[in-house]
Parts: sequence; C-alpha cells; structure tokens
Amino acid sequence: MNFPSRGRPRGGLLLTALLTVLSAVLLGLGTGLAPLWWCTWIAALPVLVAATRTGPSLAFAAGTLAWLGAQTPMWGYYGGTLELPTPMVIGLILGTSVLFGLSVASFRALAVRGRPVTAALTFPAAWVAVEFVVSLTLPHGAWWSLAYSQAEDLPVLQLASLTGPWGLTFLLFGTQAALAVLLARLLSTARALWLAGAVVAVLTLVLGYGLVRLTAPAGGSGVRVALLATDNPNDPAPVNTPEGRKLLVRYLTELDGLRADVAVLPENTFVVEKSHLRLLSGPLGELAAKRHMTILAGTTLIDGTRHTNTAFAFPADGSAPVRYDKRHLIPGLESEFDTGDRDVFMPGSDGRWAIAICKDLDFPALVRGYRQRGASAIFAPAWDFPGDEWIHSRIALARGVENGMAVARAPRGGDLLASDSRGRVLGIARTNPGFASVVLTLPEATGGTPYSMLGDWLGWADLLLLPALLVVGLRGPVGGTGGERAARRLESHI
Repeated sequence: MNFPSRGRPRGGLLLTALLTVLSAVLLGLGTGLAPLWWCTWIAALPVLVAATRTGPSLAFAAGTLAWLGAQTPMWGYYGGTLELPTPMVIGLILGTSVLFGLSVASFRALAVRGRPVTAALTFPAAWVAVEFVVSLTLPHGAWWSLAYSQAEDLPVLQLASLTGPWGLTFLLFGTQAALAVLLARLLSTARALWLAGAVVAVLTLVLGYGLVRLTAPAGGSGVRVALLATDNPNDPAPVNTPEGRKLLVRYLTELDGLRADVAVLPENTFVVEKSHLRLLSGPLGELAAKRHMTILAGTTLIDGTRHTNTAFAFPADGSAPVRYDKRHLIPGLESEFDTGDRDVFMPGSDGRWAIAICKDLDFPALVRGYRQRGASAIFAPAWDFPGDEWIHSRIALARGVENGMAVARAPRGGDLLASDSRGRVLGIARTNPGFASVVLTLPEATGGTPYSMLGDWLGWADLLLLPALLVVGLRGPVGGTGGERAARRLESHI
C-alpha cells in the first residue's frame, strides 16, 4: 500500500487552512450567479485533499468554512435583491455550509478506514442528495445546482439529457473526490491505476456522448422568432394611463417592424385591469393578425382583488387570446399574485409551443411535463434581477437540453436568449434603456430524451445509494485486512 509512512510530516494546520481558503476561492468562482465552468471542476479538490491529512473535526470545519466563504457573497443577493427574510438567508448559507462540511467529513471518514473508492462515490452522492432534496422541498426548484456552471461546456452539458442536473453535479464532484484519493495515495498501485482508468473512461464516455449529440440535427423545420424588450421604463404602467399607453405604442411600433412567426415580450410588460383589457387586447390582437405573427406578452392582470402574473398569446389569425398564469412565484416578492395551475400552449401550434414565465423554468418537472405532452419549444417572458441575468438565462437553456426542447426567453433586465435543443445559443442581446431585439430561426425539436421520459431517476437512486454507501463504508471496526491495517496506521498520524 502507498499510505504515508509513520515518520512523514502530515502538513499540519497551516496547510489545511491554505487548502481551505483555496477551495473557498474556487467555489466562489465556480458557483453563484456567473460561475466560471472550469473552476467548478477543481473547486472542492483542495479541501478534500486537506481532509485526508487531518482529523475528523478539522475536516468538517474545513469543509464548512470553504463553502461558507464561497457563499457569503451571496448574502446581498438573497437578502437584498430577493428580499428573503434574514433568518432564511442565514439558514440557507449556514445550513448548506454545514452540509458541505458533513460531506467532506464523510469522505474523510471513509478514506481513512481503507475504503477510498467508497469515499470517492459518497462525496458526490451526498451533494447530489442535498441538491435534489432542496429542489423538492424549497420553493425555488432546481435553481440551486452546480449543473448550470457547465452551461458553456456544451459536450458535458449534454449529460443532462440522460440524468437531469443531478448527473452533472455527480460528475463534477465525483471526479474531484477520485483525484483527491489518488493524490493522497490511499490505494495500492494496481487499485490506483484501476480508479484512474475508471475516471478517464467515465469522462471519455461523457464527452463522447456529448460530441455525438452535438453533431446530430437539433430539430426539424424552424419557426421565426423575435425577442423584444426595453428597460425604460423599468416598472410597468397601467395601460389606461398616459405612461401605459405610451409604452404600448412604443412596443406596437417596434413589433410592426419585425418579420417573425412568434414575438415574445417580457414578463409584466403591461399592467391591466380586467375591465380595461380591451385597451391591450385590441391593439395587440389587431397587430398580430395584420403581421400574421403570434404575440406573447407578459402582463400583470388585475381582477378585483385578484392579481395574476399572466402571459397573453395573441394569435396570428386574429382569434381570441390564450391566457397562461405563472405557476411558480417568487416567495415574498410575488406574494400578491395568485398561482396558475395548468399547461398552456401557443395558439395555432398544435401543442408544439409551450408557454412558461421566468421562474417556471427553474422547475425541471414543469418543462418535462410539457415535453411529455409533445411540446418541441418553450417560450418564456421573464424579468431578471441585477446580477442574475447569466444564471437565469442558462437555467432555461439547461431545461431545453434536459428535454430536447428549443427555448426562447425574453426578460426585462437581462439577456434576450434563444437556444436549440442542444443548448447552443442561437441569438442573444442585452436589454437596455432603448429597445433590444433578436430575430432568429428556432429549430423545433423532433424527439424527447431519456430524462424527459424517465424523470429524476438519478436523484431518487442517489437517495438510496447514499445510505448504502455509508453503511457499507463505515461498517465494522478498522482492521483485519492489509488495507484496513494500513488505514489504521494513517489514522494514528492524524
């Protein structure tokens, strides 16, 4: 075995502190609102290496502090931008830091007991379990996942079509856990070569699958789509006021100059009371018929005491508009709105074009449900907050890859972005005080994906795998086999 010898220096507290700080920096760069994809591939490695060289309490502390250091800069976004209550922000940042620390400590416990391969599987399984449970229990869906850090690493991102976001998280942290085992020399030469070969094989398969998928056609015939937005004024005005009428005229003028089959306007572009709905539906409906263009417009609809975050689709044939109410609202910020409860498709699309609004795309099950009903593309009015435009647009892009769907998203305050079923960006433009627009051909997808058919199979399998790994890895005292005796010698140095 290649365990460190009794007389070899272990590195001490200073090395552990330096490696913890390095992981905190890399985790900060590889997560958050605009992650660097390559940082995510190495972010946990330093603290995992440190965990193999120190005791259980210090390993837990190192993991906790690394995640806490990375996530503390998110305080302003959670508490300021999203206006989450302070206790919730503290619970989110501190709670996830403790869970990360426990994941690192579990990795260390298994590694020093002579079960380094089990340790390399347990660490990613633990974090996937955290992400999956958070997605099922908190009102923010799968917004909080490492998977989106790979939105610009297209060959790797294709793994989402098999596993959803959970496979990407497992791959990212599993690779680093295996490298930490190899760097700590916790395996014999033969077993180390076997583990290194397994890691290379998995990465080769993932990249090969991604490259093959990227060479395949992204879809069949395309639809001409226009995405349009302005940030001036930033807050919508009622259409029965001079400001509201002026805004409507500006949008009508811009739309009249576009050549497209579908036009998408941002979330809450207009505010309209139900009794004044004709002031909006009349002009937009007439223009839709004149230009033979279906217009999807985000609206705050007021019906007495009832408020809904609504998107109206005005058909190209001049018929009555179709209404979709947002189904996933931001806690606190959208507390005045009633929640929608049904799928809605664009008129004239024969069920091919789905409608969603902004945060709806943070929920994999919603998009998957549309795909299972035959949708080939999804159109989404949206409204991004300062600083989160990158992550929100790429979450939407990832939903398309998961389900083999094209995505067209038009936010105010963010990036107008359309992507094909492989996550390739077809058009992008940053909104500004004037009008910004993107006109492109969106290829409609022609088939589903394993994930769209099987759903979160990996997430549920992971919840079963994690306790099994812990039970097997921690079962019985250290000792007995040569490997376990070597692990005990390592333990005596810690």
